[in-house]
Amino acid sequence: QVQLVESGGGLVQAGDSLRLSCAASGRTFSNYAMGWFRQAPGKEREFVAAIGRTNGNTHYSDSVDGRFTISRDNAKNMAWLQMSSLKPEDTAVYYCAAVIYGSGRNNKPSEYNYWGQGTQVTVSS
Repeated sequence: QVQLVESGGGLVQAGDSLRLSCAASGRTFSNYAMGWFRQAPGKEREFVAAIGRTNGNTHYSDSVDGRFTISRDNAKNMAWLQMSSLKPEDTAVYYCAAVIYGSGRNNKPSEYNYWGQGTQVTVSS
């Protein structure tokens, strides 16, 4: 069992930056690839970014590539999503997720074993 807790969401203006954190506890963190997903009201949960079990393999959706950066620190059992140049369409609840022995290219919610409770990000225009 892995427990994931997100933090760092909030209300920001378009063009601002925000860093989301995901604290993991339970099983060996380095066995899990990590992902970030988001879900806006009335929409399906969509892939944002993923990172392999080390920092060497990352993957982004087209909508955030070049603006968001995913990272992790296995010694601290932490993952982060650095978001820059935020747009109103980035407004959503953001979730971190873990997949055992994942590749870092896992982009479907069904691939993930554990989920956090989500943190709200609201970007005003």
